Amino acid sequence: MKKIAILTSGGDAPGMNAAIRSATKFAIYQGIEVFGIRRGYKGMVENDIFKLSGKDVSGIIDRGGTVLLSARLPEFKDPEVRAKAAANLKANEIEGLIVIGGDGSFHGADLLYKEHGIKVIGIPGTIDNDIIGTDYTIGYDTTLNIIIEAMVRLRDTATSHERTYLVEVMGRDAGDLALYASLAAGGDGFLIPEDNCNLEELARVIKLRREAGKLHDIILVSEGVGSAYELGKELKELVNTELRITVLGHTQRGGAPSAFDRVLATKMGAKAVKELMAGESGRMICSVSNKIVTKFIDHAWNGIEDKTQKRKDTELAHILSL
Repeated sequence: MKKIAILTSGGDAPGMNAAIRSATKFAIYQGIEVFGIRRGYKGMVENDIFKLSGKDVSGIIDRGGTVLLSARLPEFKDPEVRAKAAANLKANEIEGLIVIGGDGSFHGADLLYKEHGIKVIGIPGTIDNDIIGTDYTIGYDTTLNIIIEAMVRLRDTATSHERTYLVEVMGRDAGDLALYASLAAGGDGFLIPEDNCNLEELARVIKLRREAGKLHDIILVSEGVGSAYELGKELKELVNTELRITVLGHTQRGGAPSAFDRVLATKMGAKAVKELMAGESGRMICSVSNKIVTKFIDHAWNGIEDKTQKRKDTELAHILSL
């Protein structure tokens, strides 16, 4: 393999730059030319493809976001659009493609491989940690720490004014961010898609906490459950406490990646290049029990997630919120 390309697609995640850096430098060391594609699949269709050097990726390991930029392209579902993108890759003599992104990005990569024979390797980059097959995705740990810091700050005000705070966090259909932030920061309740969203039970817990002399509540709401504002209106009918809503929004995506995300991304970036060099394709890089392994890329949506540990952690978090 003489030429490979790298793109980032979908929502940005802290650590994407570390993966870009690692894949680029490792490939160059192996004598492979590396090209960047700006704005994901949109840039591929528009032929916004340029050569990357070691200098281009110098000093980016600690930067959030993605230097390759990102964009969503719903039109990529059209076979003709994908054919144009594949033709641009082939015109640039690019033999392998590394796609850093989430579930939607992986679907696009899988189709490029199956329809046009483009050798593709996926690296899971999403703050939601919702890719089946890997224990952790790039960006998840950083975002988790951002949420925890916000909880610590909110707790001071919540206690001073004896308030209940509903804090809406990201995660799409996965409740990992809400669940594990609650465990790590001593949260007082949480609502996640994987658990029964029972406001009556939550109200009962809040009342028990007040009877025990506790002055505040920090309750995390995963966006997959619904709007914290709407849930707050319902909860207010069940409890006699001052209630406030905080939506962390896109502040969860920004900032320098954590050490964990930098190391994870670096390992995954190098592994992706190794897989392309070995002639592999249609695979994704995964972290399983602290080992970097590969699985078929369609495992991200066809695989069966083992939720045993998450159920145990959810039960523990409920107990500790009392």
